[in-house]
Amino acid sequence: MAVRWTSGHSSSVLCLNVNKEGLVASGAERGELTIWNEEGIRLGQIQLPRTDDVTCVVFSPTYPSRLYTSHGETISMLDVRSFKGPAECFHLNEEEINCLSVNETDSVLAAADDSGAIKIMNLENKKVSRSLRRHSNICSSVAFRPQRPQSLVSCGLDMKVMLWSLQKARPLWTMTLQENEAEGVERQSADQFFNPPLAHSLSVAACGNVFGCGGEDGKIRIFRVTGVKFEQELGFKGHTLGVSQVLFLPEVYWLLSGGNDGKVLLWDVSNEDGKQLKSPVKSIHRRKARTPASTKRDGEPNSMVANENARILPKLSIEHGEKVNWISYAEIKGFRKVLVADQSSCISVYPLIET
Repeated sequence: MAVRWTSGHSSSVLCLNVNKEGLVASGAERGELTIWNEEGIRLGQIQLPRTDDVTCVVFSPTYPSRLYTSHGETISMLDVRSFKGPAECFHLNEEEINCLSVNETDSVLAAADDSGAIKIMNLENKKVSRSLRRHSNICSSVAFRPQRPQSLVSCGLDMKVMLWSLQKARPLWTMTLQENEAEGVERQSADQFFNPPLAHSLSVAACGNVFGCGGEDGKIRIFRVTGVKFEQELGFKGHTLGVSQVLFLPEVYWLLSGGNDGKVLLWDVSNEDGKQLKSPVKSIHRRKARTPASTKRDGEPNSMVANENARILPKLSIEHGEKVNWISYAEIKGFRKVLVADQSSCISVYPLIET
């Protein structure tokens, strides 16, 4: 049974984030930004300038009181100890920002927007250090890799997933999801045309080498980075409608997913039985790193297809009932909880008890 946090917003909650001290930030339509304690008590609320929708909220990994938010084309930095308004505002992006990510040293911020661009801001001098422009459609999600503060992954509605190094303006590796699956499957199902694998959300595991991606086709794909490239190791149908959110938990290979079908699911994608997430293997064929149109290699099976028959069942299934906008994770009084934002003005909190 969910506990509902109310009286924090007057419109749909779009995004959530939790800091190391248990404070929760939530952003909503029309510029509403709220801070909560772990018991669901509202500590503060403001309305950001221009009343643009708050599309992402991210706490600093090293300074728990520092909060970054995106609203419209603007990034605002706030101090939650004095929650009266933005301490600084930055206008880096030309179109609406969809996702923010801060590296673990709090030295660099990435902002992905509707144009497909990812703007990289140096948080010391507050200037743009890179503009990464390779997505041909909306860049929906971007995430720095733990333990690798100069490396990040991104995905977008162009059905592409990319691996980046901040030392280069071009991606180290690119995979087109539709082409990747077509290589291993001769007969494509009809819903491939009606529900193409537009990529909505990314999350990187604590190890920094494994990341998950949720798509419009309802599938969850798991990738492993090896050097300057990545390969898909696992792919399975997680939801009957699009996967709007994926989130790795601190347990490394436990993944939460939220979908447009109103479900929140917990998955174990570890290699406990040796049939799921495999260990990285050196390729027989050596080749230089480049940005390919596809990632096929002759004589090698498609990882997703090889794992398609291994049915993966969720460890926990939550029938939330409403389209999921965002999910987050928190430990509240020693108990693990999943926080869910949907089309309503409330936040739902569920116990994370595996079955």
